Amino acid sequence: MKQAASEGTPSSISELNRSRIINFLFRNGISSRAQIAKATGLTAAAITKITARLIDFGVISETGDLEGAMNRRSIGLQFNDSRYEVIAVKFARSLVQIGIFELSGRCIKIHDFPPVNNEDVIDTVSQIKQYIKSTIAHNPAIVAVGMAVPGPYLSDEGRIISVTSMQMWKEVNFKNEFTQAFAVPTFIEHDAQSGALAQSLFGAQTDGNSLAYYLIGEGVGVGVIDNGNLVSGSRGVATEIGHLSIDINGRPCECGNVGCLERYCSTGAVKELLQEPSNRGILEDVNDLLPREACNRLFKESYAGNAEAQRIVREIARYIAYGCINIIYGYNPSQIIIGDILSEAGDTMLDEVRRIVAERVLPDLMESTTITLSDLPTDATLTGAAAVAASQFLRNPSRFVAGMDTPKR
Repeated sequence: MKQAASEGTPSSISELNRSRIINFLFRNGISSRAQIAKATGLTAAAITKITARLIDFGVISETGDLEGAMNRRSIGLQFNDSRYEVIAVKFARSLVQIGIFELSGRCIKIHDFPPVNNEDVIDTVSQIKQYIKSTIAHNPAIVAVGMAVPGPYLSDEGRIISVTSMQMWKEVNFKNEFTQAFAVPTFIEHDAQSGALAQSLFGAQTDGNSLAYYLIGEGVGVGVIDNGNLVSGSRGVATEIGHLSIDINGRPCECGNVGCLERYCSTGAVKELLQEPSNRGILEDVNDLLPREACNRLFKESYAGNAEAQRIVREIARYIAYGCINIIYGYNPSQIIIGDILSEAGDTMLDEVRRIVAERVLPDLMESTTITLSDLPTDATLTGAAAVAASQFLRNPSRFVAGMDTPKR
């Protein structure tokens, strides 16, 4: 990679080069100036100047000697990601979670709001604002807020246009409510897109250039990263797989379509399946459980060896596999990473998904696509909300570090 081109303002070029150095340290850990120069294509003089500025502001620091080429010693540099924290907010229909994360993706704290009903939505928005304002006021390390919202989400307008079983969320304009509400910047992204960012930034053994994060929880969606960039479309709904019809004569959906994937493998769909007369004996008190609780109980029964529970898990997996097939042919990622609540079904589900996909996808495509469960230690969508904020810091660090973009006198 060559040094940044001369077009553009000096400040924009400086910011680009700062971002490149910080991103390299973020992804590669302690490195020497020579290693950074080789990876970024920046000259030694440019590296020296930029890193000195970043050290002055505490964004990076020197760590001591490193073993270099030909046994030469060099000074290591590291990104001080633990100095900066972000607030992450996950909206998932009836579930709202708020977490505090370091920029590295390490979760410090999670707060669960009580389950949200349709009539509670407006009050919940107010409570979220108050909680975040109080948290920021008591924690100067927080530099940004990231939010992950269910789709279809019109990112240009800031609103959700359909939320199965929780239509009151359509009345909330997330941009108007949150982007100017706090003392630090707020960034909002579709939940599956947020999960894709989290996998790209924080996931182990993840190809950050080509992946699909397949969110299967209270809703169903996919976030796709292609050549290192999110695939969003003109209004932000390019990867809205939850409302892709897998049966033209299928179950009606609140979006107006029929046979939507979400109607067959979301938590609500799983609960409906367990309530069918032929399945009622699997969980006797299923009617009294929330959809998430019903899924968790089902998966526990499956792990314990309950053959009927395993049958249901494999039936759900069949629909999950249909989603994978559409993801492969629609976006051709090198990895599909299944996350959120239904990923907790584990290997029984994953093995069945892989089996069905292998039967129905061209061998050359199947061989070049891996299907795995999310490896993130914290919920990928909540972590994704943190990744939305962290990615902005990595892209424009001077926006979050006061005075860094002011020329030296």
